[in-house]
Amino acid sequence: MKKLCFLILLACASLANAQQHALFKDADAKMGEKLIAENQCNECHTRRVGGDGSSIYNPKGRINTAGALRGMVEYCNTELNLGFFPEDTNAVAAVLNKQHYKFR
Repeated sequence: MKKLCFLILLACASLANAQQHALFKDADAKMGEKLIAENQCNECHTRRVGGDGSSIYNPKGRINTAGALRGMVEYCNTELNLGFFPEDTNAVAAVLNKQHYKFR
């Protein structure tokens, strides 16, 4: 029974990763989460839009494709002089996609 439960959990985890947009297929999610925390992205979004900052993530607004999401992360990188490498930008965008946008 334990083996069956483990296999089901493993299959669910694989399916969740498979549902990430192809643009983010090789992204390092752990690095993305670390960069979001280190650069205080959530705090900046809270200052910009108020509340808990989550209203900045509006999938029906300007960000309506995975490419546009990655482009917005690159915009923040450039405007705030964060010094992200392309793989960093992709990692952050992948985390945002998984948590908020869900582009497939």
